[in-house]
Order: sequence, then C-alpha cells, then structure tokens
Amino acid sequence: MAVKSKEYKDYTKPELEDKLRQLEEELFGLKFQLKTTSLDKPHKIKMIRKNIARIKTFMRQSRLQEEKAPEKKKA
Repeated sequence: MAVKSKEYKDYTKPELEDKLRQLEEELFGLKFQLKTTSLDKPHKIKMIRKNIARIKTFMRQSRLQEEKAPEKKKA
C-alpha cells in the first residue's frame, strides 16, 4: 500500500487529485471506524497519512516548478 514519491511522477494532475481524494476518504473511514469500533490494522492510518503528505508535497513541488518555468522564459 505504501507508495514511494517517485511513483507519483507518472501520475497526471487529475490522477493525483483523484488519488488524494480517495486517500482522504479512506482516512476518514478508518478514523471513524477507530472511534466507533476496534480497528484491525491501525497502522493503515499512519500509512495513509504519509501517502497523503507525499502527494501534497509532490503537487506543491510541481506547482512551484511550473511557476518558475515562465519566469526563466521571460528573463
């Protein structure tokens, strides 16, 4: 389940946004399940949170690179 950040380079922007949404929904469900009943694999919460952080970091880095690219062309 754990995906390395290098693997996200192959994803397009809409695919990353969709994956992020899916992981956030899964995290919500696991947190809800943790509060209401016992959770079989509580370590999944940590893994999903890390994957969400990886995607957000990659998306931010991509956005910063896109912003820098037009500046270099102007100069």
